[in-house]
Amino acid sequence: MIIGFGADLCDIRRIADALERFDARFPHRLFTEAERECCDARAGRAACYAKRFAAKEACAKALGLGINKGVGWQDIAVVNLPTGQPTLQLTGGAAARLAEITPPGMTARLHLTLSDEEPYAQALVLIDAGAC
Repeated sequence: MIIGFGADLCDIRRIADALERFDARFPHRLFTEAERECCDARAGRAACYAKRFAAKEACAKALGLGINKGVGWQDIAVVNLPTGQPTLQLTGGAAARLAEITPPGMTARLHLTLSDEEPYAQALVLIDAGAC
């Protein structure tokens, strides 16, 4: 059963500009330490951050909320499985909202896909629930 779907498109140039203008303040406000370590280690730093920004927005939409409406930027984190596949880790308001929309007796699963093609980054988030 699908309980949420969200999509977001982000302009990589906008993220690159924010990284340049606000230095460390921008990534420290929006991204977890693990996300910052991952993106700062990449040659395509702005694209990495842009994909994660889009994922946070798409996830907030899938949860039926917006960022700063019960869900903080760092409540949603993009993490990678050992295979390299991206997935989402929810804490705080995002985790609470997921629990709220998950039907009783079911377990929610989050699915994430990320893509970028200069100058855009895209994320799609699907939340489904199944029997425990």
